Amino acid sequence: MAPWTKYQLFLAGLMLVTGSINTLSAKWADKLSAPGCDGKDPHSFKHPFLQAVGMFLGEFSCLAAFYLLLCSDRRRSEPTMAPPQSFNPLLFLPPALCDMTGTSLMYVALNMTSASSFQMLRGAVIIFTGLLSVAFLGRKLVLSQWLGIVTTILGLVVVGLADLLNSNDEQHKLSEVITGDLLIIMAQVIVAIQMVLEEKFVYKHNVHPLQAVGTEGFFGFVILSVLLVPMYFIPGGSFSGNPRQVLEDALDAFCQIGRLPLIALALAGNISSIAFFNFAGISVTKEISATTRMVLDSLRTVVIWVVSLAVGWEAFHGLQILGFVILLGGAALYNGLHQPLLARLPWRRPRAGTDTEDLVAADGASVNGDS
Repeated sequence: MAPWTKYQLFLAGLMLVTGSINTLSAKWADKLSAPGCDGKDPHSFKHPFLQAVGMFLGEFSCLAAFYLLLCSDRRRSEPTMAPPQSFNPLLFLPPALCDMTGTSLMYVALNMTSASSFQMLRGAVIIFTGLLSVAFLGRKLVLSQWLGIVTTILGLVVVGLADLLNSNDEQHKLSEVITGDLLIIMAQVIVAIQMVLEEKFVYKHNVHPLQAVGTEGFFGFVILSVLLVPMYFIPGGSFSGNPRQVLEDALDAFCQIGRLPLIALALAGNISSIAFFNFAGISVTKEISATTRMVLDSLRTVVIWVVSLAVGWEAFHGLQILGFVILLGGAALYNGLHQPLLARLPWRRPRAGTDTEDLVAADGASVNGDS
């Protein structure tokens, strides 16, 4: 294996850093407090739907990045990018609706649980993506992928148990922690549906990944921005963290931002990081490998956990380490990371003239991706 170039190291670092900033900045915003429009007592910035709008704005910016890259490529004497394919943009509407729903649920859940548990529990997407790909795409999972799904379930149980035992050290009630964890797992079902829809209806049109992310971001940004209006009047009950107790009070959010500019900095970090994270992830897949992208995505969980401990957002619990290791093992099994290691063993090396297609097929069966 050839050593990485400086550009590849930069892309890997960019993906790891921006992926970590994406979750940490969202959690930072949740923990900041400022007075709202009434100017009275400060309250926490709990505006998950407005934060989701910001995330889609970051995804939407990937569309601008795509056209900038396309224009730059066309100026070369030998362009490397294929010209954009004609497609119906409405193909991206169903995946965008799934993305919008799943992202909103996850931002609501982030208010209720720790940043590290939030990131770890997102690994549940492997379970539902695998099962839905079998049911609706006719995919056949190999033994290692089924083992990866079972291992992931075990890891989720351990992380959930760590949250229950650690809830007394957190600022959240036990009921909030349980609800938040369940919402994250529920959101992964929706994210898995999004992936299946993209694979069944979108990928066959050979749309550039940045163009696909940007188009979904456009739909999500426009639709959720419009939905902020009725959310201003709909009672939110226990899911609401604003003084008016509605689903989303965007005016209160803007008043808090005006009174405490640090909130705007946290939101800007979230918006810009999601844009750079998508660009870096796509570039890592192209320049290095999809396996490296998966490993880096797993490593950002460690970064988020370490930073959360360092700033005092959560207390140390050994079960979280065990849960993360189990989840990492499940992801490795599902994505075929064990196969290169097994291939190096003397008794697993193929003899001359033997067929090695099964190794390639198992690795290529992965449908897991970033959300």
